[in-house]
Amino acid sequence: MSRHLDENNGEPAGDGLQDGIDARRAQWAKELPHLDTRGMAILGRARWITLAARPKIEAIFVSYGLDTGEADVLFTLLRSGPPYRLRPTELYKSMMISSGGVTNRIVKLVKAGLVRQVASDGDGRSLPVELTEEGRARAREAFEADMAVETLMLESLTWDEQAQLAALLRKLALSLGSSPVME
Repeated sequence: MSRHLDENNGEPAGDGLQDGIDARRAQWAKELPHLDTRGMAILGRARWITLAARPKIEAIFVSYGLDTGEADVLFTLLRSGPPYRLRPTELYKSMMISSGGVTNRIVKLVKAGLVRQVASDGDGRSLPVELTEEGRARAREAFEADMAVETLMLESLTWDEQAQLAALLRKLALSLGSSPVME
Protein backbone atom coordinates (compact mmCIF):
# COMPACT_ATOMS: atom_id res chain seq x y z
CA MET A 1 0.00 0.00 0.00
CA SER A 2 1.06 3.55 -0.64
CA ARG A 3 1.63 5.97 2.18
CA HIS A 4 0.02 9.36 2.37
CA LEU A 5 0.54 12.61 4.16
CA ASP A 6 -1.20 13.12 7.47
CA GLU A 7 -4.09 15.60 7.25
CA ASN A 8 -2.56 17.83 9.94
CA ASN A 9 1.19 18.12 9.55
CA GLY A 10 2.38 16.55 6.31
CA GLU A 11 3.93 13.52 8.00
CA PRO A 12 3.16 10.01 6.71
CA ALA A 13 0.01 8.65 8.36
CA GLY A 14 0.24 5.48 10.38
CA ASP A 15 -2.56 3.61 8.60
CA GLY A 16 -0.64 3.24 5.33
CA LEU A 17 -3.78 3.85 3.24
CA GLN A 18 -4.00 6.20 0.27
CA ASP A 19 -6.89 7.18 -1.95
CA GLY A 20 -7.42 9.49 -4.91
CA ILE A 21 -7.84 12.49 -2.65
CA ASP A 22 -4.37 11.89 -1.20
CA ALA A 23 -2.95 11.74 -4.72
CA ARG A 24 -4.63 15.04 -5.65
CA ARG A 25 -3.41 16.69 -2.47
CA ALA A 26 0.14 15.50 -3.17
CA GLN A 27 -0.06 17.03 -6.64
CA TRP A 28 -1.31 20.32 -5.21
CA ALA A 29 1.42 20.25 -2.55
CA LYS A 30 4.01 20.19 -5.35
CA GLU A 31 2.29 22.83 -7.46
CA LEU A 32 1.17 25.16 -4.65
CA PRO A 33 3.08 24.11 -1.52
CA HIS A 34 1.76 27.06 0.50
CA LEU A 35 -1.88 26.04 -0.02
CA ASP A 36 -3.83 24.32 2.76
CA THR A 37 -5.82 21.46 1.18
CA ARG A 38 -7.36 20.02 4.35
CA GLY A 39 -10.78 21.07 3.07
CA MET A 40 -10.28 18.76 0.11
CA ALA A 41 -9.29 15.96 2.48
CA ILE A 42 -12.67 16.20 4.20
CA LEU A 43 -15.15 17.78 1.80
CA GLY A 44 -13.67 16.07 -1.25
CA ARG A 45 -14.05 12.70 0.44
CA ALA A 46 -17.59 13.56 1.58
CA ARG A 47 -18.50 14.37 -2.02
CA TRP A 48 -16.87 11.19 -3.34
CA ILE A 49 -18.63 9.06 -0.70
CA THR A 50 -21.98 10.61 -1.63
CA LEU A 51 -21.37 10.00 -5.34
CA ALA A 52 -20.28 6.40 -4.68
CA ALA A 53 -23.16 5.59 -2.33
CA ARG A 54 -25.94 7.28 -4.27
CA PRO A 55 -26.38 4.70 -7.08
CA LYS A 56 -26.67 1.83 -4.60
CA ILE A 57 -29.25 3.70 -2.55
CA GLU A 58 -31.20 4.86 -5.61
CA ALA A 59 -31.26 1.25 -6.89
CA ILE A 60 -33.07 0.27 -3.69
CA PHE A 61 -35.69 2.96 -4.29
CA VAL A 62 -36.13 1.90 -7.93
CA SER A 63 -36.67 -1.70 -6.81
CA TYR A 64 -39.67 -0.37 -4.85
CA GLY A 65 -40.95 1.70 -7.79
CA LEU A 66 -39.77 5.01 -6.31
CA ASP A 67 -37.35 7.77 -7.16
CA THR A 68 -35.32 9.50 -4.46
CA GLY A 69 -37.77 12.39 -4.07
CA GLU A 70 -40.78 10.11 -3.76
CA ALA A 71 -38.98 7.96 -1.22
CA ASP A 72 -38.14 11.10 0.76
CA VAL A 73 -41.84 12.06 0.97
CA LEU A 74 -42.88 8.55 2.00
CA PHE A 75 -40.10 8.28 4.61
CA THR A 76 -40.94 11.71 6.03
CA LEU A 77 -44.59 10.74 6.43
CA LEU A 78 -43.67 7.37 7.94
CA ARG A 79 -41.27 8.81 10.51
CA SER A 80 -43.91 11.36 11.54
CA GLY A 81 -45.78 8.48 13.19
CA PRO A 82 -49.51 7.75 13.28
CA PRO A 83 -51.63 8.94 11.59
CA TYR A 84 -48.73 9.36 9.07
CA ARG A 85 -50.18 12.68 7.95
CA LEU A 86 -48.58 16.08 7.36
CA ARG A 87 -49.55 19.27 5.59
CA PRO A 88 -47.52 20.02 2.45
CA THR A 89 -45.90 22.93 4.30
CA GLU A 90 -44.73 20.59 7.07
CA LEU A 91 -43.41 18.19 4.44
CA TYR A 92 -41.35 20.73 2.54
CA LYS A 93 -39.91 22.25 5.73
CA SER A 94 -38.95 18.81 7.02
CA MET A 95 -37.46 17.81 3.66
CA MET A 96 -35.78 21.16 2.95
CA ILE A 97 -37.13 21.46 -0.61
CA SER A 98 -39.45 23.93 -2.32
CA SER A 99 -43.19 23.76 -1.94
CA GLY A 100 -43.44 23.21 -5.71
CA GLY A 101 -41.12 20.22 -5.43
CA VAL A 102 -43.32 18.70 -2.74
CA THR A 103 -46.48 19.34 -4.77
CA ASN A 104 -45.09 17.51 -7.80
CA ARG A 105 -44.05 14.54 -5.66
CA ILE A 106 -47.43 14.41 -3.94
CA VAL A 107 -49.25 14.35 -7.29
CA LYS A 108 -47.14 11.38 -8.46
CA LEU A 109 -47.60 9.52 -5.17
CA VAL A 110 -51.37 10.10 -5.18
CA LYS A 111 -51.55 8.64 -8.71
CA ALA A 112 -49.52 5.64 -7.51
CA GLY A 113 -51.94 5.09 -4.60
CA LEU A 114 -49.22 5.54 -1.97
CA VAL A 115 -50.58 8.75 -0.40
CA ARG A 116 -53.91 10.54 -0.33
CA GLN A 117 -54.92 14.07 0.47
CA VAL A 118 -57.56 14.30 3.14
CA ALA A 119 -60.08 17.00 3.88
CA SER A 120 -59.53 18.92 7.07
CA ASP A 121 -61.02 21.79 8.98
CA GLY A 122 -59.36 25.07 8.18
CA ASP A 123 -57.23 25.96 5.21
CA GLY A 124 -58.59 24.24 2.11
CA ARG A 125 -55.55 25.25 0.07
CA SER A 126 -53.27 22.98 2.05
CA LEU A 127 -54.85 19.56 2.33
CA PRO A 128 -52.95 17.19 4.60
CA VAL A 129 -51.19 14.28 2.91
CA GLU A 130 -51.22 10.86 4.50
CA LEU A 131 -49.81 7.46 3.68
CA THR A 132 -52.20 4.82 2.42
CA GLU A 133 -51.80 1.29 3.76
CA GLU A 134 -49.86 0.40 0.62
CA GLY A 135 -47.76 3.56 1.06
CA ARG A 136 -46.93 2.67 4.68
CA ALA A 137 -45.92 -0.86 3.71
CA ARG A 138 -43.80 0.28 0.77
CA ALA A 139 -42.15 3.07 2.79
CA ARG A 140 -41.31 0.70 5.64
CA GLU A 141 -39.88 -1.98 3.35
CA ALA A 142 -37.90 0.49 1.22
CA PHE A 143 -36.47 2.27 4.26
CA GLU A 144 -35.44 -1.00 5.89
CA ALA A 145 -33.74 -2.09 2.66
CA ASP A 146 -32.03 1.31 2.38
CA MET A 147 -30.71 1.13 5.93
CA ALA A 148 -29.44 -2.43 5.34
CA VAL A 149 -27.44 -1.25 2.31
CA GLU A 150 -26.10 1.78 4.18
CA THR A 151 -25.05 -0.45 7.09
CA LEU A 152 -23.11 -2.65 4.67
CA MET A 153 -21.38 0.44 3.28
CA LEU A 154 -20.04 1.21 6.76
CA GLU A 155 -18.66 -2.26 7.51
CA SER A 156 -15.05 -1.13 7.14
CA LEU A 157 -15.48 1.08 10.22
CA THR A 158 -15.83 -0.18 13.77
CA TRP A 159 -18.85 0.90 15.83
CA ASP A 160 -16.63 3.38 17.69
CA GLU A 161 -15.28 4.80 14.42
CA GLN A 162 -18.81 5.14 13.07
CA ALA A 163 -19.92 7.00 16.20
CA GLN A 164 -16.86 9.26 16.09
CA LEU A 165 -17.35 10.03 12.39
CA ALA A 166 -21.06 10.72 12.89
CA ALA A 167 -20.28 13.11 15.76
CA LEU A 168 -17.63 14.96 13.75
CA LEU A 169 -19.87 15.25 10.69
CA ARG A 170 -22.74 16.52 12.87
CA LYS A 171 -20.42 19.15 14.36
CA LEU A 172 -19.28 20.25 10.89
CA ALA A 173 -22.83 20.28 9.49
CA LEU A 174 -24.08 22.40 12.38
CA SER A 175 -21.16 24.83 12.01
CA LEU A 176 -22.08 25.29 8.36
CA GLY A 177 -25.74 25.81 9.22
CA SER A 178 -26.67 23.02 6.85
CA SER A 179 -27.85 20.27 9.15
CA PRO A 180 -31.59 19.59 8.95
CA VAL A 181 -33.34 20.67 12.10
CA MET A 182 -36.50 18.87 13.18
CA GLU A 183 -39.28 21.14 14.31
